[in-house]
Amino acid sequence: MKVQYFLIIYTYCDMGYFACSYTLIFVWEAGSVSMNKIIEVRDLVKHFEITSTKGLNKSYVKAVDGVSFDILEGETLGLVGESGCGKSTTGRLILRLIKPTSGEIFLEGKNINDISEKELRRIRKDIQVVFQNPYSALDPNMTIEDIISEPLSIHKIVFKYDYDKEVKRLLSLVGLSEKDAKKFPHEFSGGQRQRIGIARAIATRPKFIICDEPVSALDVSVQSQILNLLDDLQKELKVSYLFIAHGLNVIRHVSNKVGVMYLGKIVEMGNVEEIFNNPVHPYTKALLSSAPIPDPFSHREKELLEGEIPSPVSPPSGCSFHPRCRYAMGICSEKKPFLQNINENHKISCHLIDSGFDFKGVLA
Repeated sequence: MKVQYFLIIYTYCDMGYFACSYTLIFVWEAGSVSMNKIIEVRDLVKHFEITSTKGLNKSYVKAVDGVSFDILEGETLGLVGESGCGKSTTGRLILRLIKPTSGEIFLEGKNINDISEKELRRIRKDIQVVFQNPYSALDPNMTIEDIISEPLSIHKIVFKYDYDKEVKRLLSLVGLSEKDAKKFPHEFSGGQRQRIGIARAIATRPKFIICDEPVSALDVSVQSQILNLLDDLQKELKVSYLFIAHGLNVIRHVSNKVGVMYLGKIVEMGNVEEIFNNPVHPYTKALLSSAPIPDPFSHREKELLEGEIPSPVSPPSGCSFHPRCRYAMGICSEKKPFLQNINENHKISCHLIDSGFDFKGVLA
């Protein structure tokens, strides 16, 4: 990976005096994913406490229950699963919008669970988010210029004299006009609002962005434009993504790696082509077979699931998927499986591995 350095000199007048400052700008040429780890998540757990109406009995919703993964510099990890499996809660935990019950989250090797509120505010600029709903994510009483310049002011990204210039640069990066800076959110379409949300996210020059279903509320024709924009920005800014989505076609388009979640746990993880071309876990197989094929003459045998998703308040013992798995064995209801490597780029959490089960023969 090649790196170019540019020294930008600022000269400005303040209180009648001239002063000079400088900023060192790093520009990475687009290339392969770096081996530097941006995010490391280890055994992340979040249990929400709930009480009965009389406050006598307590129970816990096990929203995230032992999740671990790494995201490299310039890499996208796609997180997919049914509603309620813990995808968005995982993102909120990494953002530190909610505190984890246990586990560790590292940003470039620094454990952000063990830092003070003051330190946390300082690293907020390195971790940003693009929200699902572009209509509620923007303050209707603020102009676009105010929305984008707010993080510039809070984190002191540029001098206040350069706010206008920086806002125009960011709007240009996301495909909007300089004239749009003076408008209000209600004057834009959903796709344009999401572009504004992306401009706000990259304003702090982050190292990592959580994209929480950023295209699910948009028209199909607009979705591809936003996905291509995110891809272009990643190549240009060398930012890493955690991409949360329901759409399997979207995950396949944007991701380098894919994690499949079920009831708060990752049941399978691997390179995107490995997961989509050679799914191993019975749940992953069923999830992929449920995705429609845009070909009326193509036929595919579906892997149907029995029963309903168990409650995260009282998940099944052992493997949480065993009540719906037609390959379940006795050990599946007694002992929890853990992620194991089946090759260098593929992990699975399933007891069938140890049993010598022929995945390719039955699940392929």
